[in-house]
Amino acid sequence: MMHKFKKIAVIVAGGSGLRMGTSVPKQFLLLKGKPLLWHSIKAFIDAYSSIKIILVLPKEYMKKGEEIIKEFNAEIIIAEGGETRFHSVQNGLQYVDDKAIVWVHDGVRCLITADLIKRCYNNAIEKGNAVPAIVATDSIRIIKDEKNKIIDRNNVRIIQTPQAFKAHILLAAFRLPYKENFTDEASVVEASGNEIFLIEGESNNIKVTRPIDLVIAETIMNDRQSVNA
Repeated sequence: MMHKFKKIAVIVAGGSGLRMGTSVPKQFLLLKGKPLLWHSIKAFIDAYSSIKIILVLPKEYMKKGEEIIKEFNAEIIIAEGGETRFHSVQNGLQYVDDKAIVWVHDGVRCLITADLIKRCYNNAIEKGNAVPAIVATDSIRIIKDEKNKIIDRNNVRIIQTPQAFKAHILLAAFRLPYKENFTDEASVVEASGNEIFLIEGESNNIKVTRPIDLVIAETIMNDRQSVNA
C-alpha cells in the first residue's frame, strides 16, 4: 500500500561545477534571486510537504547549505559529498531506511516540476523504479574504433533526474564496488540485476552546466510565472 512508504529525496550537489567558469559552484548561482539548489528543494517540498530531504554538498559549502535550508519548514539533512557522484549518493544514502521511495536528483536541475516528482513516485511504487527520459531530437552518431556511424535516434533516450527507486533496491545496488560507467543511479541499479523502467521526462527539466543554461532557465521560469499570474 502507498502510505507504507516514506518519501525521501537525495539532492546531489557535491560537485564544483567548473564548466560554469565561476568561483562559486553552480548549485549556488542565483536564479530569480535564489540559489539553483533552493529551487530544487522547493519543488520537492511543493510536491510532498511530508518529504525528508538529504542534501549532499561539497564539504567547504555545507555551512552555505545550512543558510539555504533555514527558509524551509521541512526535515532536511546535509551530507558531505564524495569523490564522484556515486560516492556522493552513497554518502546521502546513509540517512535512508529501506521502507521508502527515494528520489535522487541533480541539484542543478532547478526547473523540476511537482508533476514529474509525483509521476516518478507513483511509477516507482508500481514497478520498483522510475527514470525520466526524453526523446533525442538531434541526429545521433556512435563512435567506435575511431569511426562513426549514424544510429536511429528513435531508439535513443536522454536520461534525466529525479530517478526514483524503492529504497531497498537502491541501497542494495550502492553496495556494489564503484565502476567508471556508473554515470547515474539507473546504471548502478541496472548493474545490480534490476530492469530499469523509463517514464516520460520534461524538455524543460534542463541541467544548468554552462552560463547559457542559466539564461534559458530564467526564461523558462519567467514564462511559467506569466502563465500562473
